[in-house]
Parts: sequence; structure tokens; C-alpha cells
Amino acid sequence: MAEITEKRRPIEERLEENKTYLNEKLGVGVSFDIGVHDFYVGGTRLLLYYINGFADSDIITQIMRDLNDLRDRDMKNELFDHLYYKYIPFFQLNKVKTTDEFIDKLLVGQVGLIIDGSPEAIIMDAKTYPGRNPEEPDTERIVRGAHDGFTENLVTNAVLTRRRIRDERIRFEIMQVGERTKTDVSVCYIKDIANPDLVETLRNRLQGIQIDGIPMAEKTIEEFIIGKTFNPFPMVRYTERPDVAAVHLLEGHVLIYVDTSPSVMITPATYFHHVQHAEEYRQTPVVGAYLRWVRFLGIFASVFILPLWLLLVMNPSMIPESLDFIGIKKTGSIPLLAQFILAELGLDLMRMAAIHTPAPLSVAMGLLAAILVGEVAINVGLFAPEVILYLAVAAVGMFATPSYELGLANRLVRIFLILMAGIFSTTGLMIGLLLVLIALVATRSLETPYLWPFIPFDYKAFKDIMVRMAVPMKNKRPSIVRSQNSSRQ
Repeated sequence: MAEITEKRRPIEERLEENKTYLNEKLGVGVSFDIGVHDFYVGGTRLLLYYINGFADSDIITQIMRDLNDLRDRDMKNELFDHLYYKYIPFFQLNKVKTTDEFIDKLLVGQVGLIIDGSPEAIIMDAKTYPGRNPEEPDTERIVRGAHDGFTENLVTNAVLTRRRIRDERIRFEIMQVGERTKTDVSVCYIKDIANPDLVETLRNRLQGIQIDGIPMAEKTIEEFIIGKTFNPFPMVRYTERPDVAAVHLLEGHVLIYVDTSPSVMITPATYFHHVQHAEEYRQTPVVGAYLRWVRFLGIFASVFILPLWLLLVMNPSMIPESLDFIGIKKTGSIPLLAQFILAELGLDLMRMAAIHTPAPLSVAMGLLAAILVGEVAINVGLFAPEVILYLAVAAVGMFATPSYELGLANRLVRIFLILMAGIFSTTGLMIGLLLVLIALVATRSLETPYLWPFIPFDYKAFKDIMVRMAVPMKNKRPSIVRSQNSSRQ
């Protein structure tokens, strides 16, 4: 990216000079959506700049109507102060002294007013963003509880959070990232709870981002915050649920909101943050603990059932007589290891096809995939029936994983273990498991051990993860966030 030098050009008192500069910079007359209204108030010339679609037409119409009523009044002296303090009937007003700041405000949807003879401009925050209403996230659905979710509007997301935490100590620090996109990014935390070192670290890393734009929003921000890594495991947790975000704020986590994204980033995050779901806390503790253990079983199956079954089939002597039924009856016309790899790739292909297929055709696509990949592939001898069966079990476990990112990472781990078991047998599987464990132990998310509370071991926190504890029994915040105030009750 070419180096861009920032110019702090002041707003000139001569309106015509400002108009020439701003029209050229903004492309007035070239871009159809940049509007400028040239009019007089009390004998003084004014320019009103706005972007169609951003500016709230009702507010601007009302302001223009009131300004038109002032045309016959003699306000040549101190017109700027008269308008700013008295005659513009709007509460969100600001002053700017440079054209660069004027343009920045205009490009985020605000309305700018240039006054002849004044070295300052008036900015009216009368923007309105196109967007959808809060809806329940598709990936975090629950039976009981709130069914609202974050949207692509940063202001709406902040309000949804404040609705649940009515504490004057909650902070939303905002900054802009991207030389060209100027995307609003907010660091959210509770002042007397969150670790100030973590807040400062995130603030510095966000301010240090040098890039022309972040159209992919939160994922680009994550890569800049975490740094270069080939580790497939997610280093932060995403949520689209305001109640989940509020819970983590009260625990001492720091959240990052990015405008244009409905996903909020939770930091720091460990492996076990990704295996918990809001549904477990919307049921009684016993039912919640049961749901959690079923979920754990599904995650375990999604990672280990295929490589373990492959290992047993390749070494029949390892299968106990009582479990003889898990063996393979028909091997198929291609090697067993190749069947697993092809089946894994086919499953991913079907998953991507389901995502990109229009809704009216998705049912037909599912039937086609089930018939061709399942029934026909087995009948012609391409795949052993057991391969499809155990792959389906692993797929169900992957889809039961609360974190979509963790499910994809577990998929890569499963393929790695299948290859190790298929090529090097028992020794390969043991080495593969050891390498995965070492990678997890060595992983740190913002200086936080990724396997906490298992490594390093914290009995109380580990018990809370393994068994869904009743909320009245959780009187301390998680020690891993190093909060300023550890007591919750």
C-alpha cells in the first residue's frame, strides 16, 4: 500500500475555497450519492453536505425548514454561534476545524454545514444506517430465553449490551481502523472489573493496525490482534447473542465490537470457552449438566471415533470378541484410508453446497447428495457402509459443537489423526495425539493458557466446566481473566 500522508487542511473562512476543495475530494458531480445544498441564511452563504441514504431525510427536512425561517433575519454577526447554540434544533452537534475531519464525519453518514466567514464547520449526527432488526442468531439458537441477536449496526449492538448491563462503569471505547474504510471498532469492558493490562494491550494493537481497509470486519481484526499463526484452533470466541456477551463482560472479559459485523469478539478465550452453550444456562443445573456432557460426547466422537475405528479395522487382533460387530464386512473397491479421505472431502463439499444453495433448492440438493453419496456409493462398492455410518456420527458431533470455528478445527485434527493412524498404525496415532496435545498446551490466547483450567490445573474452575454449577454457587470470577474485582456476590 502506498504511503498516505495525512494533511490537516484547515477550514478556510472563504466559503468558495472550501467548496472547490471539498467538491473535488468528494467527487461532487461524479458520485451520484454525494449531495450539496447551497443556500443563504440572513444574507450569509452556507453549504450543506450529505450522503443520500445515510442522512435522515426527516431530520434534515426539519432543520432546513427552520433555517429557511431565518433567512430574513439579520444575523451576519456571529452567525456560526447563533446557528450552533440556538437556531439548529438538533441535539447531536459538533464543531470541526479541518476539512479532513469534516470529510471523515461526512463519510460515516453525518451531515456537514459550511458557513461563509467561519473557520469552523458544524457537524450534525443525523445519520441512519440501513440494516435488519435484531433476530436470533442461526448458530446459537436456544429453546428458552431471549431471541434477539446482534446486527451489523455498532450502535444497535452497544444498546443491546447496555440493556442487559445498566452499569455506569461499562465502557465502549471507539476508534477507526482502515485508511480507506475507516471502520468503527469498539473495545468494551467494565471499568472496575476488566484487567487494565488486557484493555491496554487490545487498545494498542488496534491503534497499531496499518491497512487500507477491513471489509471482512471482525476476522481481519482478529488476525491483527492475535498475529501470524498457522494454528487452526480459534484464539478468540465469537458470539451473536447479547446475553452471552453480557455474561462474559461480568466475568471480566474484554469484548471487541466491529461495525458492519453481527459477531462480537470475546477475549481472552480458552479451548473450554468454545464448548459451552447458552442453552445449558437456560435449563436447571442438572439438565444443563446433562446437555453439556452429551455435547462433550459429541465433540469427542467428532475427533476420535473415525481414527480409532480405522486403527481397529487395520488391526483386527485389537478388537475384543464382545466388540467384534464393529469390524468391517465389505471393504469396498478402494483402500480404506482413501475412503475416509474422500468421504471427508465429500462431506465438506456437501456442507459448502448446502450453505450456497438457494433455500428453495436446498431440500433437493440434500436428497441428491444422500442418494448419490450414500446409497449409490455403497451399492457400487466405492465405500464400505461402516465408513458412511461412522462419518455420519462424527459429522453430527461436529455440528453439535457450539463454536463453528472449533468444529472446523476439530475437523482438521480428525483428518490428521486418520492419516497418522492409516499410515503408521498405532504408533502413528499415539504420535499424532501427542503432537496435538503439545500444540494445545503451547498455544496461548493473549497470554492466556489455551487449555486452562486443565493445564495449568484449577480444580474449582475445572469442576465448573465439567458440571454446570448453579449460579448462586459461582461467587468468584474466573481467575484466568485476572479481574480487578474477583467477587461476584
